[in-house]
Parts: sequence; structure tokens; C-alpha cells
Amino acid sequence: NVQGRDMGSVVADIQDTIASEVNLPPGYSVDIGGQFENQQRAQKRLTIVVPVSLGLIALLLYFAFSSVGQALLILVNVPLAVIGGVFSLWISGQYLSVPSSVGFITLFGVAVLNGVVMVESINQRIQDGLNVDTAVFEGAVSRLRPVLMTAITSALGLIPMLLSTGVGAEIQKPLASVIVGGLITATFLTLFVLPVLFGRFSRAKVGDIQR
Repeated sequence: NVQGRDMGSVVADIQDTIASEVNLPPGYSVDIGGQFENQQRAQKRLTIVVPVSLGLIALLLYFAFSSVGQALLILVNVPLAVIGGVFSLWISGQYLSVPSSVGFITLFGVAVLNGVVMVESINQRIQDGLNVDTAVFEGAVSRLRPVLMTAITSALGLIPMLLSTGVGAEIQKPLASVIVGGLITATFLTLFVLPVLFGRFSRAKVGDIQR
């Protein structure tokens, strides 16, 4: 097992060393398999799975809210979550890998869920007759505790994986780092950025709700 470095860079060094120091006879080649081969196959699948998943999420959000603006508004949470995940990998000295990619997919689901909860709360208050500013304020305040509790309980549950050092830590730590870091940024930015952008993204939909 590779320790202290990502598998991709180790394999690249091995290939460079073989190319510079080993003279293979014509017709011979060296292929690296095992975990690296499995990782390459998994990464190829992820390049298809991630865009398809985001597309399906966007489609379901549109059907749920009947608004392109509100669907896009909720999807804004995804890059907000990515910021924390990437920063967490960087500050912990880890690299993008299959486990961290799985962590990002999990993080996208939590971020979208928080956005759905927030937007639905605001829409409900607009439907009750409140003006947009009041609905946004009250909706954001009412969702503060549920969103924070979701993030805190999820992060606490991942602390053992985040601090693991034994066998399997190379899989557990990247996954946990991405989710914990992403939850921090997604939670706080969702509570502030999403309400601020609600009026701009949802102006047409607000009129429909009020009518």
C-alpha cells in the first residue's frame, strides 16, 4: 500500500524510473495493475457518474419547484461545498482520489438537501402572504437550527475516520476530510449566500407563488 503520497504520483515516478533506467527488448512493455488499475477504472466511471448525477438532481429540482431559477439557486450550494472539500484536501496534504471523489458526491447530496429545505421554507412564507424580504429573513432563521444540527452531527460522526491512522486510513481520511470541510463551508455559506440570492434567482417564481 502507498503511504504518505497519492498513488497517481507514485505510479508516475515508477513509470519515469522504468523509462529512464530499464531498456526493454522490442515487443515488451510494463503495465502497472492492482490498486492503480482499479483506481483508473473507477475514475473513468466517476467522470460519467458525477455529471449524470448532477443533471438528474437539476431535473428533479426543476420538477419539484417548477422554476429554473430556484433549481439553479439550490445548485449554487454545490460549488460552495466544493470550496470546503478542496481546501480540506489541500490543508491536510491529501490528493484527489477515488475515496475523496466519493466524498464529494456525498457532499453534493447534503448541500442540495440544505438548499431544498431553505428554499421550501421561504416559499411557504411567501405563499402565506409575507413579502419577499420578510419571508427570506424568517425562512432563513427558521432553518438555522436544522441546517446546523445536520452539519454538526454528520461532522461528529466522521471524526473517527478523519483521525484514523491504521489500516484503511488511506481510504477513510480523504473521504472524511472532503465531507467535513465541505459541510463547514456549505452550511455557513448556505445560511447567508442562498437567502441573499433568493430574490434575484426567484423573482418570476415569487410572483407565481403570491398569485
